[in-house]
Amino acid sequence: MLRKSSERLKGDREVLLDLDTRAEAQSTESYGSLQNGSFIPPRYVNFVLVWEIRSRRKRRSERRKAQLAQWREKFVQNLESVGLVMEKETANEKKTIHFLKISAPWDVLVCYAEELCLRAPLQHLDLNTSARVLSKLCIPNVMTESVPNRPLDYYTCAFRKSKMSRFLGWEDQDTYFTNTQRHLLFQVYEILARTAYGKRKKAEVGVDRLLNEGAYTAAFPLHEGPFQLPKHEVKPDELNQRQVLYYYWARWCKWYKYQPLDHIREYFGEKIALYFAWLGFYTAWLLPAAVVGTLVFVSGVIMSVNREEICNSGASYTMCPLCKTCKAWNMSEICTLTKLGYLFDHPGTVFFSVFMSFWAVTFLEYWKRKMATLAHHWDCMDFHEEEERPRPEFAAMAPTMEQNPVTGVKEPYFPEKTRLSRMFTGSMVIIMMVRLFKIFYILIHAFNFLTQAGTIANISSSIVNLGLILLMGQVYTALAEQLTKWEMHRTQTQYDNAFIFKVFIFQFVNFYSSPFYVAFFKGRFVGYPTNYGTLFGMRNEDCGAGGCLIELAQQLFIIMVGKQLINNVQEFILPKVKAWRQKRTLAKVLGGKASHEPRRWEEDYKLVECEGLFEEYLEMVLQFGFITIFVAAFPLAPLFALLNNWVEIRLDAHKFVCEYRRPVAERAQNIGVWFNILEALSHLSVIANAFLIAFTSDFLPRLLYQYKFDNDLNGYVNFTLAYAPLNYTEYPMCRYKAFRDNNGNYTLFYWELLAVRLGFIIAFEHVVFFVLRAIDWIVPDVPESLELKMKRERYLAKQALAENQEALLVSRARAAAAATPGTSSPGQ
Repeated sequence: MLRKSSERLKGDREVLLDLDTRAEAQSTESYGSLQNGSFIPPRYVNFVLVWEIRSRRKRRSERRKAQLAQWREKFVQNLESVGLVMEKETANEKKTIHFLKISAPWDVLVCYAEELCLRAPLQHLDLNTSARVLSKLCIPNVMTESVPNRPLDYYTCAFRKSKMSRFLGWEDQDTYFTNTQRHLLFQVYEILARTAYGKRKKAEVGVDRLLNEGAYTAAFPLHEGPFQLPKHEVKPDELNQRQVLYYYWARWCKWYKYQPLDHIREYFGEKIALYFAWLGFYTAWLLPAAVVGTLVFVSGVIMSVNREEICNSGASYTMCPLCKTCKAWNMSEICTLTKLGYLFDHPGTVFFSVFMSFWAVTFLEYWKRKMATLAHHWDCMDFHEEEERPRPEFAAMAPTMEQNPVTGVKEPYFPEKTRLSRMFTGSMVIIMMVRLFKIFYILIHAFNFLTQAGTIANISSSIVNLGLILLMGQVYTALAEQLTKWEMHRTQTQYDNAFIFKVFIFQFVNFYSSPFYVAFFKGRFVGYPTNYGTLFGMRNEDCGAGGCLIELAQQLFIIMVGKQLINNVQEFILPKVKAWRQKRTLAKVLGGKASHEPRRWEEDYKLVECEGLFEEYLEMVLQFGFITIFVAAFPLAPLFALLNNWVEIRLDAHKFVCEYRRPVAERAQNIGVWFNILEALSHLSVIANAFLIAFTSDFLPRLLYQYKFDNDLNGYVNFTLAYAPLNYTEYPMCRYKAFRDNNGNYTLFYWELLAVRLGFIIAFEHVVFFVLRAIDWIVPDVPESLELKMKRERYLAKQALAENQEALLVSRARAAAAATPGTSSPGQ
């Protein structure tokens, strides 16, 4: 809020103020252009609107072209009527690309800041951002770094124009509102979003709908100069905000440094800053999970060395064929697979499953505390979205107009009954697609099983499955988008929540169907020799020679790590390809060299439009599911997630700073519906891991055998193998893995084991959920220190905004005395 002003800034302010006094005398055709060669300084350009006029238009589009021009002219007239200053420029002599630069004078900003309840500084507050744990332990912190021009923290209260003198820095009108706050006032509130360009009865309002109709091709705030560092040496304090973010955040060499969250918030707004805060917090919490997971994996390596019973069995155990075209095989052939399987199937994985269940819930509880701290620090704890406007697409397609019960203004209306029927139909489509995908996936697995069995088949099917997942992900997203549009949600928040829910359901089934199938269904309905189970005339798929758990680990490794690698390559290459196409398209439109050197608004127009945070959140939420739901089968998942996220932070930072147009700043106090999805996944992970340990792992069968027969597991392998029935003549007396007698009936040990498994699931879930509820109760959502700051802030706000408090108290005392003349006290 408080910045040092120079003579150059003062000169620019005089230009803008002079510009403001002359704006009224300008015609609408000039769009507020300055005369005598003057211009709006780039630092005062709050917003830029762009439209293109292409040549060789067909005659039938002339009417549409005239209508768009009329809308633009009306829109500009209405913007001028609220006091905005505008200037129109063209990119070349052919006048094919037009830029409308918009700036808001001080009086306009003050007016809308009060209506928006923007918070303003009252008193400086020192905020300790060093790593307290390392500081207390006196350990040097290599992750901290001094970033120049760090925004200060203040006690704040709602802005009031009448109390201007009570706020810090009110004297300097140039720097009182940051550029991000100016963008917020422009886009989120009345100025651009609620200015009409046609008939209000037809909801012809706002720049969003003009963009949707094609009147404008782009609307964006300007970046604060180039991101490249100057060639000559400059002091760090002299860098612009974009250069500071690039040098201290977006570069790859800063991978181990703390993120400058205050700088990110000041430049991009709270919504984007909260995403990077959550991503950094999540990545930091992955570190202990990755360490423990790696130790559990290493302990499995050590314990697997002593597993020699199968390796030394020779030809003792002749196993029945695993598929129709397979041959009999000896148990000793899978010695290596058995050792590999024990890396993921040993008592340590049970401990790690419990640990990760506690980790997930504790992480979410402490994120709520972090989120509350950031919301207060960034002055958006009390932020509540105003009554939202109808979406442009909704306004264009709604069949009728009805009065809004909140605002009393007539708005586009879509019958609620029709919407509910469409939502029900969309839900049926989702269920059908989910079932079709499951059947399709099972058939692919069955085909692979019939044609080949073994490790090569499992790996090849996992790779094919990954390709199918990525392909179907695009199909599902497109389908979800069309279904959500068809449902005709009124506001953008309703639309976003419905779209996020659909895409997540689709992607949940898309990514997790394969691991769920291998973990809980594959090999469960195989039957036994002479009585194999079938589906559509094909023999049901059995687990490979090494067991289902090692197949699940292979699936998780290929799907999770493969997806991360492909996504990172896409995030690195696609923005550059899009930027190259954008520049190539603009070069064709311009038809040659520009008439002058590119200016800031022209350079920004060549950048790629910001695509939002949906894909970023979705990628991380799906990753969170992999490291929690199936962690018992793949303890290295947190490690690979940690490595990926270190790369992801820098990729996203580079995109936002260097390759995207500057997004419009948006306020937010949390990460929205994504937090609810994370909570659901954390609870699902407890149930999934309980079933995984009970039914997929060999932990409980080994434990029960130790309790009943031999503590050293002597003879365990032979005990787990059943003999084929006597009428199985293809390979007489071959063995298969099951607790059955010679007639194919389940043994007593099977039923005892089933009871132990069910008991383990009940005990595991109850103990873990009880501890989770205890953690939720013990850890408060708002830290005690933050509550103290909030009380202090409320006290300062009352002091600052009180209307002649002392005079008011005196007048009340006098009024009370005048109301009771001659009244004696009870003691007299």
